[in-house]
Amino acid sequence: MGKSFAVPDGISGRDIKIIRQKLSMTQREFAELLGVSVKSVERWEPGEKSVTGPIVLLLRLLDDNPELVEKVRIPEKKWKLRLLYMYKDNVCTLIDVDDNKRRVSIKNYTGLLQYRAFGVIETPSYDDYLKFLESRCFPRSRDKMKIILKELDIPFYDPMLIIEKTEGRMAEDDFWIKIER
Repeated sequence: MGKSFAVPDGISGRDIKIIRQKLSMTQREFAELLGVSVKSVERWEPGEKSVTGPIVLLLRLLDDNPELVEKVRIPEKKWKLRLLYMYKDNVCTLIDVDDNKRRVSIKNYTGLLQYRAFGVIETPSYDDYLKFLESRCFPRSRDKMKIILKELDIPFYDPMLIIEKTEGRMAEDDFWIKIER
């Protein structure tokens, strides 16, 4: 029986370089996108030997769909506070926050609504953001809350302070929040 998928067995270094240039990326950016070292990209591009493996399919997909790069690109930080809403090691929603002006900007990295920080809401308000933060904490009405706050070394119930200590982790799921300041 013949091949089951229309994917070549290998790709030339010249073609790798053409795809990288088509995507307007440096070797460093390209290596980061592909999850390889810069040295690998440097070795592939001038090489005469065909490169094989999963990289062939990935480069084929990127060559046919260059817009995929923008779907996964993390933009420059808009404001001082950035939160990454994560599922295991996957970024689901990037949240930039300006607390002083009560502004929130997001970028979703998944089409699965249940994995997005704000579900179907594409342009959350600052109040939506505050509700989201609180949803990643134990409830305000929790029995013996003062004991938990003391264990966390937090003087009072503040969702951001709690998330800074707990990363917004909950016992019942694999979501968490990475904070960048």
